[in-house]
Amino acid sequence: MAGTAACGLTALMADGPMLPGIAAATAAALLLAACVAQLRGHGLLHGVRGRGPLATTPQEAIIALLSHDADVAYLTDGDGDIRYANPVALERFGDIADGHLASAFSRILANPEAVLFRLQNRALATGAAREDIITRSGQFRMSLVQLGDDTQLWRLDDLGKGSRNLGRAADQLTLPMLTAGPTDAILYLNEAFRKILGSRPKSLTDIFGPEPVASGQHRDFRTVSGLSTMMLGVVDGAAGRREVYLLPPPRPDTGRGGPPSLVAGWNAIEDLPVPLLKIAEDGVITASNREARSLLGLTTTQEKRVQDVLDGLGRPITDWVRESLNGQGGHGSQFLRGRGDNQETFVQVTLNTADGPEGRHLIAVLNDVTELKTLEAQFVQSQKMQAIGQLAGGVAHDFNNLLTAISGHCDLLLLRHDQGDHDYGDLIQIHQNANRAASLVGQLLAFSRKQNLQPERIDLRETLSDLTHLLNRLVGEKVSLVLDHDPDLAAIKADKRQLEQVMMNLVVNARDAMPQGGKIGIKTENRILHAPLARDHVIVPAGEYVVVRVVDEGCGIPADRLHKIFEPFWTTNRQGEGTGLGLSTVYGIVKQTGGYIFAQSEIGVGTEFELFFPSHSLPVTDRPLIVPPPQAEGDGVVLLVEDEAPVRAFASRALRLRGYTVLEADCAEGALELLSDPDLKVDIFVTDVIMPGKDGPTWVREALTVRPQTKVVFVSGYSEDAFADENERVPNSVFLPKPFSLSELTSTVHDQLN
Repeated sequence: MAGTAACGLTALMADGPMLPGIAAATAAALLLAACVAQLRGHGLLHGVRGRGPLATTPQEAIIALLSHDADVAYLTDGDGDIRYANPVALERFGDIADGHLASAFSRILANPEAVLFRLQNRALATGAAREDIITRSGQFRMSLVQLGDDTQLWRLDDLGKGSRNLGRAADQLTLPMLTAGPTDAILYLNEAFRKILGSRPKSLTDIFGPEPVASGQHRDFRTVSGLSTMMLGVVDGAAGRREVYLLPPPRPDTGRGGPPSLVAGWNAIEDLPVPLLKIAEDGVITASNREARSLLGLTTTQEKRVQDVLDGLGRPITDWVRESLNGQGGHGSQFLRGRGDNQETFVQVTLNTADGPEGRHLIAVLNDVTELKTLEAQFVQSQKMQAIGQLAGGVAHDFNNLLTAISGHCDLLLLRHDQGDHDYGDLIQIHQNANRAASLVGQLLAFSRKQNLQPERIDLRETLSDLTHLLNRLVGEKVSLVLDHDPDLAAIKADKRQLEQVMMNLVVNARDAMPQGGKIGIKTENRILHAPLARDHVIVPAGEYVVVRVVDEGCGIPADRLHKIFEPFWTTNRQGEGTGLGLSTVYGIVKQTGGYIFAQSEIGVGTEFELFFPSHSLPVTDRPLIVPPPQAEGDGVVLLVEDEAPVRAFASRALRLRGYTVLEADCAEGALELLSDPDLKVDIFVTDVIMPGKDGPTWVREALTVRPQTKVVFVSGYSEDAFADENERVPNSVFLPKPFSLSELTSTVHDQLN
């Protein structure tokens, strides 16, 4: 069969020019696929059992070809379990304990699962894929050909001159190391470890006993020369795998106390995947291995001290170093932060004393805890934001009560003054400033996520024009703001305050991306989607939209970070210079409005945010400064329940001015006592929601059991959903947010009764 396959391969190569680099993964894969096709065409892949040597399966024909391949080749199923390894693969990687391709390629790759996953995804779409890989062991080209629904051909071509047949890079380490699986099965032993043991154990238990292994442990185990004690270094890998290194044995205790002493030749741990520093008594870093320099972002540690690369202890690091050398408890782990360009890197540092020709010194074992500290910072920040939000909500509630009384009594005064009165202008100023204060309180509530949403039809041209003055002040003198509107722009429906917040956040982000100055463009246009638009894993339905584009000329966002920009707490700002909530807030507001937001960016060119809002064809109406009160007089009995005396006084006078009979109570218990009289007729309850004792919904539900047809108006400085619970909604009720004007209160009561 091998001869037949070889003839087929020769025939194929004779049909055209010789492919350059026949050992290259793609060329070999294509030739192999062609050979399989030719064998199938000659009937050699459809034989029947028992008909002689030419009767074979497709897999046997492929194996016959691969057995003569000069490069590593594996046949696997779709999950990566090895079905066949050619002689070159067996010679290079040996038998694979768990029979999985990732275990074989872990001999040369730190994270083989990621590479295999990428190639499998690409091969599912195109049928074949390849990737060039550069490691410390050399340069390789890995290729994958999909040979069926459940058969995959993997090849590894060695492109480097010195890497062929070198085996795993760890075999070159002078430190003993092994790789263990999630069940403690030993997947690999390097040459140094095999020489120490004189055998090949199957499990960590066979070496170290039943106790779990961990970094920093001193463990006794048997070697070819007898019982030995070593210090362990354990590095967690992908899929539950771990690499265990044996550090040189500890020296006898010097009697000075403190952390254990180590003796090691520094060259022996240059390639150890555990970041290590050698620190002199005065804090100078005298040596470092490759992993430590990579973690700290350094090309060299010559003439550097510990305090030059690490910070955050809260006291001089030299004191900690001196205490550690003197055995004064300084050997405990400390969490430190990188300095200079590595301020976002956090490391856990453990100091161990060591002796050498240069005298007593420290070996610092570093552990990257950046992700852990980042999560901790996010948690602290979220707790802080929650506390501030609760404070903002409480302050806003109290202010809304004050503003209701101020603006309400101002409305009462305006009823007694016309425009010719010399006090009229002063009253209008009070009214306008009360409205401005209410707007500020609304921003506090928006911050605490307790705002009352008031969507309205908005003309973006007018909204952005009104906002331009503030935006120009935000961007400063170095940045120019350019607005370009579609003259026939359609209206949208949104909360105006939230929409202004969206624009301010986007403009501030654009400004921060241009520290040297530049131009920010805000463009609006109508757009009709005749078919659904698929973009960034989102489907925008067909329809009419108003599109807003915010374009800057800033530094741009890297492609690998662009998908993270809307995540809460993710920010490109330095620590302490932002919450990371700006764009996540923008995203939430746009989605809440029923719109869509997309971002595209190019490094050195700039960033563009594109917002889609559903358009509304109805015209936008201007709202007057003060809504004139309804002329119709009211008729009915109102039970007003409000614990704030100024608010109750205003509301009571306003309702009486409109002809209503008003009964007052300052708490829920007082209201229920009034209602205990069966002869008392009440048409509508107007009650605050949050009060001492029973709250509004509670006492209203009790009252409605006897008076089920009574109408209800709830008023509150909080939003309507701030007091929502699992109970059913109170029937015949509406909600009126504070601060409310005289006309808003009377018209709401009038509408409920009529």
